[in-house]
Amino acid sequence: MTIGLSIILMLVAFVVTMLVYPYVLNFARKHKIVDNPNARKLQRVPVPVMGGTTVFAGFLAATVVMYCVVPHPKVIPIMGILFVMYLLGLWDDVKDVSPAVRLMVEVLVVWYMILSLDAGINDFHGLWGIHELPDVISVPLSIVAGVGIINAINLIDGVDGYCSTYGMMACIVFACIFYFAGDVGMYALALIGIGSLLPFFFHNVFGKTSKMFLGDGGSLMLGTLLALFALRALAKGCPCALYSDQGISLPALVLAILAVPVFDTLKVMTVRIANGYSPFHPDKSHMHHLFIELNFSHLATSGIIVLINIFIVLALVLGWSLGMSVDWQVYLVVILSLAATWGFYFFADWHHQQNDGHGSALWQRWSHYAKSTNVSGTTLWKGIRKAVDSPFLGGKPPEPPENPEAPTGKIDPRIQ
Repeated sequence: MTIGLSIILMLVAFVVTMLVYPYVLNFARKHKIVDNPNARKLQRVPVPVMGGTTVFAGFLAATVVMYCVVPHPKVIPIMGILFVMYLLGLWDDVKDVSPAVRLMVEVLVVWYMILSLDAGINDFHGLWGIHELPDVISVPLSIVAGVGIINAINLIDGVDGYCSTYGMMACIVFACIFYFAGDVGMYALALIGIGSLLPFFFHNVFGKTSKMFLGDGGSLMLGTLLALFALRALAKGCPCALYSDQGISLPALVLAILAVPVFDTLKVMTVRIANGYSPFHPDKSHMHHLFIELNFSHLATSGIIVLINIFIVLALVLGWSLGMSVDWQVYLVVILSLAATWGFYFFADWHHQQNDGHGSALWQRWSHYAKSTNVSGTTLWKGIRKAVDSPFLGGKPPEPPENPEAPTGKIDPRIQ
């Protein structure tokens, strides 16, 4: 598959996502599939929560074109698992799904990846002197890792632009990894993911009348795609194994790409358990909540966190270029990830609690500078908002007639 064809597939995903957006938005409003505000939510009005449907539509259209032009044996089963996770998330957005059912479906999906898609942590690629792993270890490890990645991505969908920005960043890095390894199928899927997310990003961040949230339908699908990329990169015999021959630790590389979502989720769940709550108990203890408390805008919050993740990836590349061993590459990623999520969070939160919750002098200084990132009143912002809210780009459709019998969306569709 040529670079030109891959870019065309990305453009197909972009255009289809943009074209279906107003229809999905209209449907969500008509059937009241919305995320309603409450004490824990950051929005003040109900917001349609079917953005994942637009992303899935763009992804599906591009993969159909890909399969017609260059039939890839794994495309159909991959789209099958993404469709299953999209439906699971959409069901959760509308009707609420019990955590047990969600977990069971996630386990089955990751298990299917391991059995049918040449994905899984069955090789440590020299980490601690370990290479091939027996199935009795690799299968449970892969399931735990895959399910963990899916839920980590699902849990970061709490600030406008964060999940889509992070998703595009991860897809860009994975696309580079797969391209230079010669894994053209995964490379094309990563580019398609970028094209599908980009139109949604603009509406989600800048839109007013056209704003939608990704919802569980989108975040679970995106988490599944990234879990597939991660497990594929680590699999024994995968084209990415050539990086091990060059001294790059594949476990460290994959962990660096997923650093902030994974370590932030571990922090949140650890704190919840330590406080006597369920690890899935909703609260405001994520990294993005901290930046919002500091008065950063949603876009600045998303950008800062994604830049932190990019810094961890670049630090790993620098460590490798300086001759760091594969073991120490992993240690470097873990140390930086813990410092960026656990260390910074508890340091900043301690300053926030000073002066009876008004914050220390340092906190107040940070907050003062953070306010400058709220630029929604600028001419540039208003211009972008006007463009994305225009009917041509999926702006507000005609108001649907009132229908008191229409089903309503659930009150709390996402666990943060």
